[in-house]
Amino acid sequence: MTELRQRATGILELAGIETPVVGVYDAPHTLPFAPLVLARRCIFSSYENWQKGHCVLVNRESEGCRGAVYWLCGIEATSKEKMRHFYSQRKGLKATAELMENWLEDHPPHEPQESHLIVGPLKEGQDRYLKTITLYVNPDQLSLLLTGCEYENGPADAQPIISSFGSGCGQLAALFKDLNVPQAIIGSTDILMREHLPPEVMALTVTKPMFEQLCSFGENSSLFRPFWSTLRNKRSEQAVNGFGENPEQKYTEKI
Repeated sequence: MTELRQRATGILELAGIETPVVGVYDAPHTLPFAPLVLARRCIFSSYENWQKGHCVLVNRESEGCRGAVYWLCGIEATSKEKMRHFYSQRKGLKATAELMENWLEDHPPHEPQESHLIVGPLKEGQDRYLKTITLYVNPDQLSLLLTGCEYENGPADAQPIISSFGSGCGQLAALFKDLNVPQAIIGSTDILMREHLPPEVMALTVTKPMFEQLCSFGENSSLFRPFWSTLRNKRSEQAVNGFGENPEQKYTEKI
């Protein structure tokens, strides 16, 4: 079976996505993911490492990113009581510690099944350990991908697209209720991590089944209709001529 990173070529070229596609891997070994770096700060400070092809190892030694250690590995560096106080009182993310505690209880961390949790560009021969995939995109590309996420899903399916409150590292895996369901999260909405991304970049994190859907679009889908090419052409014109108002047109009501 063709690997996901090869199958993704079509949708990436169509969308004009040139940044590396980043996967969360739950793997029994680290050698295939070399070169590796540790998440010493916020895991998203590794954005430039991902651009260079480096992967990030998240484990107990990732002292600079306790959030990633908790949300991706399920390792508590502090008590739940201190966590709820820290998030509600010091960071002001919830009005009360009780609200924060209720949210934490309803959103448990990801629990790895293997020995190593690795975040980085897609690697050959490692699809079996892949849990989620994140695409770093501009708003136009995000709109295209969100349209694609709806294409094969109907009212009876789980909500294909969600936008959930949570930390950036929590949005990478933990906030999915079921990783075996085709679903997407609009990510990078955590203000505390956005300083590590270019201001125009958003993230779309998808489960592996949803990524497989995105990689298998046929020419009958709206992604291949003129809407997208028209928008890209318009953006190219705006890059040359600037983003200005349309020429004034008088409106005449037809009776």
